[in-house]
Amino acid sequence: MNARILSAALAASSLMAQSVDRTKPPQTSPLAPFQLPPVHETTLGNGLRVVLVHDGRFPIVNVRMGFEAGSKFEPAELAGLSEMVAELLKEGAAGKTSRQIAEQLADIGGSLNAASGSDAIMVSGYALSEYSDKLLDLLAGMVRSASFPEEEIALRKQNRKQELAHQRSQPGTLADEKLLQTVFRSHPYSRMLPTVESIDRMKREDLIAFRERFLTPNNGVLVLVGPVGDGKAILGEIESKFGKWEKKAPPKLAVGEIPPPARSLTLVDRPGSVQADFRAGRTAVDRTHADYFPMVMANTIFGSGTSSRMFVKIREEKGFAYDARSSLEPHKTSGLFTAVTQVRNEVVEAALDAVLAELRLMGAEPVSAIELEAAKNFRNGQFALSLETPAGLASQLASLKINGLPNEYLEKYTTRVRAVTPEQVQAAGAKYMNPEALSLVVVGDAETIRGSLKKFGDAQIEKAKP
Repeated sequence: MNARILSAALAASSLMAQSVDRTKPPQTSPLAPFQLPPVHETTLGNGLRVVLVHDGRFPIVNVRMGFEAGSKFEPAELAGLSEMVAELLKEGAAGKTSRQIAEQLADIGGSLNAASGSDAIMVSGYALSEYSDKLLDLLAGMVRSASFPEEEIALRKQNRKQELAHQRSQPGTLADEKLLQTVFRSHPYSRMLPTVESIDRMKREDLIAFRERFLTPNNGVLVLVGPVGDGKAILGEIESKFGKWEKKAPPKLAVGEIPPPARSLTLVDRPGSVQADFRAGRTAVDRTHADYFPMVMANTIFGSGTSSRMFVKIREEKGFAYDARSSLEPHKTSGLFTAVTQVRNEVVEAALDAVLAELRLMGAEPVSAIELEAAKNFRNGQFALSLETPAGLASQLASLKINGLPNEYLEKYTTRVRAVTPEQVQAAGAKYMNPEALSLVVVGDAETIRGSLKKFGDAQIEKAKP
């Protein structure tokens, strides 16, 4: 009896093993749309937008405070001013020194840091929830009355120039900077790094004027995620710290039109380089554009991850490079698509040929259903991970508000990704990845690789800036 049962079980197991087609990947069930927890939103009398989300998983409150105060708003002659303001916000404020602020943050198990991007300054932080009032007090001091002590400015200038020298010694940095300049031209989105001259020009009054003009309540948003309950208590704390902050006329600056894409080839001469850093890019779209999600999927298929076409072709099949990828970076207006790789000098022509051929193919024919399905699962998986933690959710919500997007953007993200068709991906590829409308940048030894670039056009040769 036992022998018969064992024999039957083995036979059934064998049949099951035979029925599994191991040549095909297992099916992945679609991710359910993201469901936002209850969000309480209000606006203080001075125009400060407040977003509260209760998350009781951890005894920590996460805060994000953003302002439309990015590098696109700074004068060209003071490139890096927004970055300098962000870096120095906690180096003296509300009568406290840099050291006192650091010690008080340590006492509450907290952190506060600020960073500047092209569109916004974002202050990020956290603390044990029982000390949320102290965290908000320190945050209010930073954004309302950062004092920018002269000695801190001098130290930051010295350190920034040393960092700048290191950055400009990296071929990848030079390639990224030149691509922005060729794609966005006279628009402020073209600026990536300050210069030694612009750093030296900055004065304390410039930092104060920038803070006074752009870090205002009606130009900002405050997001808190953590064990805030119904929000009444924390909202009272916010009102006490920020409610009397003076509202000001919103800054209005003409930052210029986004230039149309145009084919160009720039060779940045870096004598002695044994490899060439390559970038191909152009303006793309912001998150509100109808082409955004098709372009997200086109970029994912082309150059996101180790299964992407660019990675497989350039690294796995050809062995031209270790790094081969693409990115899609949305701004509040416009965006940037970039293909990136670094190759040995002797394969520059073949590698560029291969990259441009793959870009051309994206607009020449629809992607397969299997390839698109895998890319959708990858993209939606990454999106889900970005919202998994309270800090991640706080960052996403702050970004939404700064960019003027509704909360439903997060809730409909996976649905919109899944709705993209092969034909839409092909149309996005044809429109935004066409090599004839891309700016090409190569950083390398001009003497060695100039001849390899002839078939791609007449290269404008520039010396690498020290």
